[in-house]
Amino acid sequence: MNFEEYSVSLPEGCNIILGQTHFIKTVEDLYEAMVSTSAAVKFGLAFSEASGPCLVRSDGNDPDLKKAAEQTLIEIGCGHTFIIFLKNAFPVNFLGVIRAVPEVCHIIAATANPLKLIIARTEQGGGIMGVIDGFAPKGVETDKDVETRKKFLRDIGYKR
Repeated sequence: MNFEEYSVSLPEGCNIILGQTHFIKTVEDLYEAMVSTSAAVKFGLAFSEASGPCLVRSDGNDPDLKKAAEQTLIEIGCGHTFIIFLKNAFPVNFLGVIRAVPEVCHIIAATANPLKLIIARTEQGGGIMGVIDGFAPKGVETDKDVETRKKFLRDIGYKR
């Protein structure tokens, strides 16, 4: 077994949701979860099969993001993986409905941070062992940082 690091290239202004799933119906169900949650979201999603023809299946309402999702999964090369690149929305708004999709096993990452994947490769294929999401902590928040955090959440409409 070999381990490799893969840096995900996020399209400009995007967030990513990355997870593990199974079954060919994943693409349609993830699409429905996205559009039923937000009419404003722009996204592209892709799913890589792990059996049969082992194709990357995709959908979305933004052709560039759909293409980016397809290309990223080809580069990652891990079966039963899904990726969603989204704009005009935050992943937190979609995690509940995505977790409720029957085919979804788990969500590995949901972020706009630089994202690195740790991938294990065997003669059978690859699997995502974990992620490095963003950077290491630089300290503990101060009272001023708490004020800034609370203001930000209210400014973006998550708190009153």
